[in-house]
Amino acid sequence: MILNYIEIPILMTTMNIKKTLVGLFLMIGLALPLFAQIETGKAIQITISGVPSDEKGRIDGMYPVSDAGFINMPFIDTVRAAGLRNEDLAIALQSRYKSLGIYTNPTIQVISNRGNSIDEQTVFLGGQVRAPGPKAFTKGLTLYQAIQAAGGATEFGSMKRVKLFRGGRQIVYDLSKSQFMNVPVQPNDTIEVPQKGLLGN
Repeated sequence: MILNYIEIPILMTTMNIKKTLVGLFLMIGLALPLFAQIETGKAIQITISGVPSDEKGRIDGMYPVSDAGFINMPFIDTVRAAGLRNEDLAIALQSRYKSLGIYTNPTIQVISNRGNSIDEQTVFLGGQVRAPGPKAFTKGLTLYQAIQAAGGATEFGSMKRVKLFRGGRQIVYDLSKSQFMNVPVQPNDTIEVPQKGLLGN
């Protein structure tokens, strides 16, 4: 009979340990995303508020993190993302937009999914296009087609000085001339439509 009294507390203690361990694992699982860092080769979703609605449409979207750890953001070029937590990148982007005088009081949210690999290859469109950001790359995609995929140039954009960035090099094309409209693009290219100059070029 004495054994029965001893076994009950031991059994209860074992159950308590199991419950404690389960609770601990759940807490760790919930806390991991808070400390997770953005990785290269992944895509992150960025949304902005506190700006005009047409500007919001230019920023909101999925952004690929390059092998070098950077993302290309409209108006502010490349920003380091890899190794940062989501909230740290959001703060860095907000500060950059404010310090450059682009937005007065933006609120940015960064969402990443550790399993969200960039399965599709992309090219990035920036500058004076109607929908800047990453666009899907397809075989045979041309410079002109990529710009059209971003909604085309705005009324302020110059198609005569389109910049193509690839592997650290920059080439300028005059897309008002038909021979340059069919220039092929490659995955991870960055294309920028600059603002027109005083003479409209």
